[in-house]
Amino acid sequence: MKTDPDFFEEDDAVSWLATFADLMTLLLVFFVLLYSMSVVDAARFKKAMASIQIHLGETNPAVSLLDLAGGGGLAEMPVSLADISGLQLRQTEMLQKIKDFIEESRLQQDIDLSVFEGKIHVRVKGTMLFDSGSADLTGPGKPVVSRISAILRGFPEYRINIKGHTDNVPIATEQFPSNWDLSAIRATTVLRHLIDTGVDPERLTATGYGDLLPLVANDSPAHRAINRRVEFVLEKNAP
Repeated sequence: MKTDPDFFEEDDAVSWLATFADLMTLLLVFFVLLYSMSVVDAARFKKAMASIQIHLGETNPAVSLLDLAGGGGLAEMPVSLADISGLQLRQTEMLQKIKDFIEESRLQQDIDLSVFEGKIHVRVKGTMLFDSGSADLTGPGKPVVSRISAILRGFPEYRINIKGHTDNVPIATEQFPSNWDLSAIRATTVLRHLIDTGVDPERLTATGYGDLLPLVANDSPAHRAINRRVEFVLEKNAP
């Protein structure tokens, strides 16, 4: 059977159009995506910057490039370098004030300061604030919380979550049926003292975790003492 060479030449001449059309479609999608990302929403950009600080390292999820896209519309507010720098400067300022307080009061063995997933964590040993089995602030504990309160009042853009923790030694009293109750009431006691010293209550939450989140194993008196603590978790309000 004899084939016509002109037939194959015509078929080859047309087949490339499908590949070319696919390429043009991909390019169109690419440029639409670039255009949609050309204007970034200010709030989402700040959130993205916070997530970058998390990984460089402080519960903000990471923001993807698609999350940054403003949907193709114009942003309501442009992001300036001053805005971005200001967020970091405020966090640095707060950290320095807390660090200065710890050093001036010689409480390095009782208060631990760290930054994790974009949040500032101030961890105070339970023995500094409360006697064993009690939810009343001790004499030395009250001025410590008051000093922390004075610092926090200067940074009203931060939310404050107070977390109470105990060791795993069971407690069962009329006032505290369990460690969970004890940790929750201790966290609430600290919260009330912050309110009494001028912190806006809308910034505050208190949570008791009992012995659910130990820092170390509860296998010795020294380790159990580490696990008895109150934490101040400071998080910047979403813009």
